[in-house]
Amino acid sequence: MIDGGRPMTGAELIVAERQRQIDEEGCTAEGDARYTDGELIRAALCYADSANPFVKYVGPRTWPWDPSWDKRVKHSRKRKLVIAGALIAAEIDRLQAEEGA
Repeated sequence: MIDGGRPMTGAELIVAERQRQIDEEGCTAEGDARYTDGELIRAALCYADSANPFVKYVGPRTWPWDPSWDKRVKHSRKRKLVIAGALIAAEIDRLQAEEGA
């Protein structure tokens, strides 16, 4: 909730999650810059797919990192989509930084 108890919008939830990734997980632009083989997008797709009730969970087959980082099974559908959105935002930021270099 924000401002007067109003629920956060999807976009606000994604922004808050990206900030949480930075503050609590130690994600940085410099760290994200090393993911040049689509890792951020693959992780986002894994989270989004696992939020879809019509897609059978396929496990870590397409997960881009160490399996211990894969926490999809412990999150709600909404939380998975928020995380996917934050990972997409990170990839967009990475691409913008790459274009500016």
